[in-house]
Amino acid sequence: MSGIPLVVAEEVAEALAGGRAVVALESNVITHGLPYPDNAATAAKVEAAVRAGGAVPATIGVDGGRLLIGMGAADIERFASTAGIPKVSSRDLPVVLARGGLGATTVASSLVAAALAGIPFFASAGIGGVHRGAQATMDVSADLVQFTRSKVAVVCAGAKNILDLGLTLEYLETQGVPLVSYRSDDFPAFYCASSGLRSPHRVDEPEVIARVVENHWAAGNEGAVVITTPPRAEDAVDSAVAEAAVREALAAAERDGVTGNAITKYLMRAVDEVTGGRTAQANMAVLISTAEVGGVLADAHARHRASGDPD
Repeated sequence: MSGIPLVVAEEVAEALAGGRAVVALESNVITHGLPYPDNAATAAKVEAAVRAGGAVPATIGVDGGRLLIGMGAADIERFASTAGIPKVSSRDLPVVLARGGLGATTVASSLVAAALAGIPFFASAGIGGVHRGAQATMDVSADLVQFTRSKVAVVCAGAKNILDLGLTLEYLETQGVPLVSYRSDDFPAFYCASSGLRSPHRVDEPEVIARVVENHWAAGNEGAVVITTPPRAEDAVDSAVAEAAVREALAAAERDGVTGNAITKYLMRAVDEVTGGRTAQANMAVLISTAEVGGVLADAHARHRASGDPD
């Protein structure tokens, strides 16, 4: 027993008990992404994409000192329409649980919840990483640290290009976190198909990825496997355009004195303004496409486990 109350949705509980695929999802994208009601509609589309991939979605949230493992339509509507719900990372989770209010989970805290619930797969459009200038600021996302602690496979479209993606890859390598790119040679940069950096491993077959995940855990590792999938070609933003927008946004942030936790949201909005809303549209598309791939890979993993194949 974890000691933390888990409220597991009936569909999720039945899928887990039957050995069927489940994909955990964060709720921060509902509360801190698009305005209402677009946020609720997008959350429904993301869950539908997981189902299209062959898995059951389990959106994670905090409510009344409990972890919600799978939200119903009413829960999503409530989170989408309620103002002021705090963003809850792994460091904040025990405090928000103790206080008993609502909380929207990030990648890091969703991994904590997924591991407690026994959900082996999680999908997110983009993970956190090492920030530009981290040599001076020590600004490293809690997501990367949590990857070393939570036994969950993470399907994502890489990390946002506002980050230092080279240092992000170095951090993952140093911590021994396996990184596999699904049907791509490069590490993607969220809504950009490539960061310009090669991935250490490319795998094209879902069944092979299932074996990668199981091999990592069979070797005694208690951390994550990161699996990247690029945005669809029709949704992707040109890398050169995105990088120019990021540089302009970074200059504006320095001018305005924006630092710390506020920097990511500031930069994302600034980049969207520079690109005329192109990146916000791509952001929504990547949320959906990544969720579908997460469902496909989680389904392959569940079938691999059910087969009892040791390889």
